[in-house]
Amino acid sequence: MTLELSADEVLSTTRSVRLRLDLQREVGEEILRQCLEIALQAPTGSLRQDWHFVISNDRNQCREVGLIYKEVWTSMITDDYLDSSSKQQGSKGDEAAWLKMMNSARHLAENFPEVPAIFLPCISGRLDGADAVTQSLKWGSVIQAAWSFMLAARNRGLGTCWTTVHLRREADVAEVLGIPFDTVQQVALSPVAYTKGTDFKAGRRKPSSDFIHMNGWRH
Repeated sequence: MTLELSADEVLSTTRSVRLRLDLQREVGEEILRQCLEIALQAPTGSLRQDWHFVISNDRNQCREVGLIYKEVWTSMITDDYLDSSSKQQGSKGDEAAWLKMMNSARHLAENFPEVPAIFLPCISGRLDGADAVTQSLKWGSVIQAAWSFMLAARNRGLGTCWTTVHLRREADVAEVLGIPFDTVQQVALSPVAYTKGTDFKAGRRKPSSDFIHMNGWRH
């Protein structure tokens, strides 16, 4: 079953879901595989498909990975960090929006061990020290596929959230999930869970005129 959202609705309302994840409801393998099959239709550089996608709905594995995420997040995001970073956001409105986001990020970190499923896009080979062109090819392919997974999840009532905090302990996560660390590089980690309600809307953004350059770089 899907929500039968239009393409525009899916693209504009797929949010980073942190506060509205249903941690009690199980996420079955079939619906995860449906999202993965759609993800595999994403563009891939030179048709190489040198990507891997690790999915787990094993509560024990999710808990171990979630505890690693929680520990890293807690060590990084201190009150001093929040105070200094919030003052760099510009206007009061931007500062308030950033603090609201960070509060939801804290909630996700604290509850990550309880998520019912996780999704990790990965790359064949490691990019440590690789040149910019090689990195662009690799990252560009897997990120599009991961985003497609998230869009497919949204249309099935599932919430996701792109995170990279765990990469500070990538090897530990690799050990939990059996990922061959020397030959496969993790790109991100997302919780996957049914959402509490499906009424998401477009996010707050600065005016598009700040970023769009039509027919050359102009302001």
